[in-house]
Amino acid sequence: MLRLLALLCLWCLLVPAAGAQSVRLPAMQTDQVTVSGLSAGGFMAVQFEVAFSASVRGAGIVAAGPYNCAQGTVYLATTACSCTSDLLACHVRTGGTDVSLLVADTSQLARSGLIDSPSYLASHKVWMFSGTADTVVPRAVMHDLRNYYRHYLAPSQISYQSSIPAEHAMPTDSYGKACDYFGSPYINNCGYDAAGQLLKWLYGPLNARNESMPGGRWLEFDQSEFLALPMLHGMAENGYLYRPPGCDGNAAGCRLHVVFHGCLQDPTHIGTVFIEHSGYTAWADNNRIVLLFPQASPIYPFTNPKACWDWFGYDDVRYATRLGRQMAAVKRMVDRLTGFTPGVRCRRGRCTS
Repeated sequence: MLRLLALLCLWCLLVPAAGAQSVRLPAMQTDQVTVSGLSAGGFMAVQFEVAFSASVRGAGIVAAGPYNCAQGTVYLATTACSCTSDLLACHVRTGGTDVSLLVADTSQLARSGLIDSPSYLASHKVWMFSGTADTVVPRAVMHDLRNYYRHYLAPSQISYQSSIPAEHAMPTDSYGKACDYFGSPYINNCGYDAAGQLLKWLYGPLNARNESMPGGRWLEFDQSEFLALPMLHGMAENGYLYRPPGCDGNAAGCRLHVVFHGCLQDPTHIGTVFIEHSGYTAWADNNRIVLLFPQASPIYPFTNPKACWDWFGYDDVRYATRLGRQMAAVKRMVDRLTGFTPGVRCRRGRCTS
């Protein structure tokens, strides 16, 4: 018991308390950028991957839909891309997101220079998870996401797990509520390590995960450096960075993975539970993967009370493009961590002048 208490105390020292004084995000030289996310974070991960496809190499998506699924409307976001409207009936069905229209929109945005060319997606790898019991983003939406990706990627580059009876949550093999439970903190023990599976698909074979206390260090950093007055635009004042062993200094040779939390998983609602228990750090420790956890924030009373990422235009009509406030802010964080500078060309996660 004393040893357990000691370990818990050590963990408290390693993980910063939400709201603690933050510091500047350090400049680093990581590479092989990938992204992942759950629910609204999954929509944001798709959005980020497509808009910045020249400098990202893949995405892991849990319970989300195709790029620009909402087309800038709350109505489609809550009735066709998800079942989240309190007032309107859900119309989710396979094909209901109109993938052909979204593909055409993707091409148009690329021609307008608002997103990277979707041709870069051809080299990406994508991992997808949809629980059979998901009542928020039913499998029909994820099927549409798979069909969207098939316009750009070979089937062999897409891994799709859709047979586990999971509700709407991040699946783990050791932490959380029962697999079919719906509710906070939206992390469920399904006997399935989603974080590990997606990282192995995106990066290839990895060393075994760390089964003991985290060996890296957490940094709570100032997000307002990347977006002025972030809480007015649905982003928290602070975000989190995890630096595993071997990724000190400029972290040359370390990889970068960006994790977008879902609605109601921000520090305001659950503190640091998501970043601690979603399963990523154990794999980061033994594989030199730096983890960036940008944080959303609620906007009360009606705009964004659940601290969702902007995947339907609640803050910015440009939300799905490189010019979207949240998108640009996170890209600036990624640029800081990869050492990217303007005028440098990137492809397949590597940048050259």
